[in-house]
Amino acid sequence: MLKQLTPIICVDSIEPALPFWTKLGFTCVAEVPDGDRLGFVILVRDSVQIMYQTWRSLGKDLPAIPGSSTSSSVILYIDVLSLDDLLPVLEGAEVVVSRRTTSYGADEIFIREPGGYVVGFAEHHSE
Repeated sequence: MLKQLTPIICVDSIEPALPFWTKLGFTCVAEVPDGDRLGFVILVRDSVQIMYQTWRSLGKDLPAIPGSSTSSSVILYIDVLSLDDLLPVLEGAEVVVSRRTTSYGADEIFIREPGGYVVGFAEHHSE
């Protein structure tokens, strides 16, 4: 019945977030301009898809949804094959939760991406 869940991350400006995701291997497959800036993008890597939309564009597109937010209302949690291989790519990002091993066996770290949202990256070890 359900095929995929794709987050739409609402931000004031999309452009600062793009280098973060492209360093992780994502490709921008769709761009919708809003004046001289981007209003909406779709980023894809393998079977993972993320969308960004500006609050301004969202207001035009879906006026029933309230205007803006200054805090993250969602946390993205991404499973990775190797956290060690990913850490150099995350260098310079604000660390929200330092690397840790959880009671359920996940090796994880949480950072803040340039749009202000928290993203967790986790390597799950099978027992």
